[in-house]
Amino acid sequence: MAEYKLLFEHAHDPAFRTLKGYLDKGGYKGLTKALKMERQAIIDEIKTSGLRGRGGAGFPTWIKWNGIEKEKTREHHYVLCNADEGEPGTFKDKQIMEQTPFILIEGMTIAAFATLADTGYIYIRGEFVDSARALRSAIDEAYANGYLGKNIQGSGFDFDLHIHLGAGSYECGEESALMSSLMGERGMPRLKFPHAPLPTVAGLWDYPTVINNVESYACAPYIIDRGGEWYATLGAATKNSRGTKLFSVSGHVNKPGNFEIEFGTTLLELLEMSGGMKGGKLKACVPGGSSVPIINAEAVGQAIIGYEEMADVKSMVGSGACMFLNEHTCIVSFIWRTALFYANESCGKCTPCREGTKWMEQILRRIVMGNGQPGDMDLLLQITNQIDGRSFCGLGDAAAWPVAAALRVFPEEFEYYIKHGKSMVNTPEALALAPKWQQAVLT
Repeated sequence: MAEYKLLFEHAHDPAFRTLKGYLDKGGYKGLTKALKMERQAIIDEIKTSGLRGRGGAGFPTWIKWNGIEKEKTREHHYVLCNADEGEPGTFKDKQIMEQTPFILIEGMTIAAFATLADTGYIYIRGEFVDSARALRSAIDEAYANGYLGKNIQGSGFDFDLHIHLGAGSYECGEESALMSSLMGERGMPRLKFPHAPLPTVAGLWDYPTVINNVESYACAPYIIDRGGEWYATLGAATKNSRGTKLFSVSGHVNKPGNFEIEFGTTLLELLEMSGGMKGGKLKACVPGGSSVPIINAEAVGQAIIGYEEMADVKSMVGSGACMFLNEHTCIVSFIWRTALFYANESCGKCTPCREGTKWMEQILRRIVMGNGQPGDMDLLLQITNQIDGRSFCGLGDAAAWPVAAALRVFPEEFEYYIKHGKSMVNTPEALALAPKWQQAVLT
């Protein structure tokens, strides 16, 4: 299956980053059409398309949009864009914002019109300065030409769009923590439904709020312009995954980068698109970001990219950060480094995540440093079970899943490391191919 071009059709065309270039390539056709539609009809088109959240959860987009009150009884409705993109290995949203900023702006404006929103915020990861600059320039052009602000294109619809740079906290990728940060509070998660109202009822400053990922909003102009039925034909071979998905491919591949594929593509086809393996044979893959369960080469050969299909190989689509690992990779060191990230990024609000992530990292570090003890594997599994499903937000789950999966898929590597005090792939050849941080651990 060939690489599909939709969101990235004009990504490398500098002219596409200007309003004139965007209009010349058919930009704003979706918004122009949407402004003449009934608001519910727009939401119905999103429903027909089968679009699901592209940030990782895969929640149906139309349900969020449909959850906003149909008659505006509050002073404000908000649309928020989650552009924090803190998942290790993910860089698709960054490219959208830098190379195709008007797609995001148009998609958010369509969402705002459909949900009676008057104000929008793009919450950008603090390190993404180039993304913020590209969006700032595009937003200014949109205002100057009547695509943002008062009476957009003579429709009577008003919508203001702002940029907010975060402080680089991974936790702020969680939607309630994002709202807290945007309101000037500490970036910590809130209680979830049914213990607290949904964001569509009481979100930002307790007003009705829709929150979606960059890629999710970017799909909306194409869906409205070409129709939900057309979009639903993409990925029709899967159970319930429609459209295209951006995958950020990294690791031991010859052509790392972003690839837009149709759902139903196999992981092996994605590997082929990225130039195949580099430095050795395929050993493992983390298909959707550091938080999703790792799989071995055999599972990669069976994996079909789809939200339900990836569950068949005990992993997930996630955010689309696909990391292929060659035969020289020490899985124990890889998982320790992953656990270290989550231990550092835990906000500390709840005990399972605050304590569990640190204990996992400490035990894994002990193993990697050659001081592993009998029973460490059972202890790690016990800790993952105490974190998974028990933390205040999804960060705890994201920390537990990769550790539990590595212990299940590659138990022999942990057993060898604990018994011998060194990696079973610790050879001069493997050491030469390993990253510098791994060389320091392996020697």
